[in-house]
Amino acid sequence: MDLGLKGRNAVILGGTRGIGRAIADTLAGEGGNVAVCARNADQVASAVAELKARGVKATGASVDITDAAALKSWIGGAASELGGIDMLFSNAGAMAQGGDVASWEQNFRLDVLGAVNAFEAARPFLEASGEKSGDAAFVIISSVSAAQADNASSYGPIKAALVHMAKGLARQYASKKIRVNVVSPGTVYFKGGVWNMIEQNMPKRYQDALTRNPTGRMATPQEIANAAVFLASPASSFTTGSNLLVDGAISNRVNF
Repeated sequence: MDLGLKGRNAVILGGTRGIGRAIADTLAGEGGNVAVCARNADQVASAVAELKARGVKATGASVDITDAAALKSWIGGAASELGGIDMLFSNAGAMAQGGDVASWEQNFRLDVLGAVNAFEAARPFLEASGEKSGDAAFVIISSVSAAQADNASSYGPIKAALVHMAKGLARQYASKKIRVNVVSPGTVYFKGGVWNMIEQNMPKRYQDALTRNPTGRMATPQEIANAAVFLASPASSFTTGSNLLVDGAISNRVNF
C-alpha cells in the first residue's frame, strides 16, 4: 500500500531513539522529510545524518521540550527548513512512575504541556497543509496505562489526559482537515529503553511482564511506529479521534 507520504514533512518530538526514531526511519523510508528533537545533541546529530543518507530532507536540534519558548521556536524553524509541516508526532515522555508531586509535575510538563505547546506551534502549518492537500495529522503516543491502574501513579492519569485531549482536538479541527489520533502501546522493548533496564536490574519484574502478555513478548519500536505512521498518512484519511491500542492483548478491556 502506498501511504502517500513522499515529499510530506513531519516533526517528531523525541525522535532519536526507541519509538520516535522508528517513526522517523519509517517516514524516511516512505520518502517523507523529517525534523527530530531530543535532549542529547550527539544523538540528534547522528539521527539527522543517518536520515539524510536515506535521501530525504532531515533536520534536528537538542531541545528541552518542557521549555515552551524553545520548543515553539524550534518547530517554527523546522517548518521553515522543511517547507511546512504536514504531520506532528508527540512521542517524548518523562516516564516518571511515582505518585509524588515531583513525578506528577515531571509527567505533566513533558507529556501534556509538551504536546500542547507543540500543537500550538505547529497548528498554523498543519492548517496550511490541510487547506492545500486536504489532510494533515497530529499523532500522540500515549500508553495502555491510560485505562488501567494498580496504584496511584501519576503516569497513567497523565497518559489518559492525552487521549482525552486528542479527542477534543480531533473534533475541533476536523473542519481544518487536521486529524488527531493516539497510539497506546503496551510494553515496548529496545536496547537502552526502560524495559531493557528492568530486564537487567529487576529480572523477575521483567519476566512477570512477559508472562502477562498472551503473545509472550514485548513490542518492538517498529511495531508501534507502523501504527503511528499509518494513522498520520493520507491512507488513513477518515480516521480521527481514535485511540489505537498496540499492546499484544496485554490489556483485558473491551474497546467498543
